[in-house]
Amino acid sequence: MGASAMAERLLIMRHGEAAAGRPDAERELTPHGVEEARRMGRWLAAREDLDLPRLRLLASPYVRARQTAAWIAEPLGLEVEPLPLITPDDPPEAVVEWLLGEPDDRPLMLVSHMPLVGALTGLLVEGRGDHGLGFPTAGVAELEAEIRAAGCARLARFTAPVDLN
Repeated sequence: MGASAMAERLLIMRHGEAAAGRPDAERELTPHGVEEARRMGRWLAAREDLDLPRLRLLASPYVRARQTAAWIAEPLGLEVEPLPLITPDDPPEAVVEWLLGEPDDRPLMLVSHMPLVGALTGLLVEGRGDHGLGFPTAGVAELEAEIRAAGCARLARFTAPVDLN
């Protein structure tokens, strides 16, 4: 692939609806949250425009994100990789730095949390993370970028489970 080739798409997803409770890292999906994640997994699996067999799927180590990612992975036949630096309050700048160090020749999906998903999307698209997107549970932002750096991405599509009825 030449230098002018577009990097593969970057998908940023918020976990499905989770039950209240503490400790935060151990909160689980509600039955509704499971249904949201399953619906999004089926929707992604039906997509013809993403190179799904080569999708790299990474999730926050928190239970609700890992559960969500598992429902995405199942219809795609993928493994989920844990990524410790995408928990709710991690700095989006650190995630962008990580992205820049990774090869961008495969589509990449991050399953994470608010406020990080909103701030990260804002940082990649607008160049600033202080007024990021508000993500509904199980919402997915799809970004296109020549380079996965602050201010360099374009929001190609945003889909939430409610859009798939």
